[in-house]
Amino acid sequence: MAKPLVITRIFDAPRELVWKAWTDVEMLKKWWGPKDFTAPIIKMDFKVGGKYHWCMRGAGPDGKIGDFWTTGELKEIIPLEKLVYTDNFSDAEGNVVPASAYGMSGGDWGEGIVTIKLEDMDGKTKMTLTHEGLPEGDMQEQTSAGWMQSLDKMEAIL
Repeated sequence: MAKPLVITRIFDAPRELVWKAWTDVEMLKKWWGPKDFTAPIIKMDFKVGGKYHWCMRGAGPDGKIGDFWTTGELKEIIPLEKLVYTDNFSDAEGNVVPASAYGMSGGDWGEGIVTIKLEDMDGKTKMTLTHEGLPEGDMQEQTSAGWMQSLDKMEAIL
């Protein structure tokens, strides 16, 4: 595996609102997924040990429109400060599937871990996102691009 993907963004919004963007299903639906993707289904049992199941809809590697599901478990929640969750590709029923099920390159690497840390910064919010468990190369680059586009959408709704 490659070293973790780390993205830092400064949002011109209070920390409470950035936290809500990560934890409120209606807000997540507005920004989750890369540019030109929608998030028609977002389910989350927001507690430590709770499961989530999210759907992104858009064009896959083959150019065809489809649904891309992800699932995992919330591992750590420190309100307004830190959110940690596991990250897996899944099917529509929430069963974990390999990345190859979606035509992804880089092999079937298993479960990832996403950590979100929020800090106050003079009325703005510094967010540090760490995504561990991605393979080196194309998949890490594609994931980075997807996160950046998703976070651009989040910034627009904040």
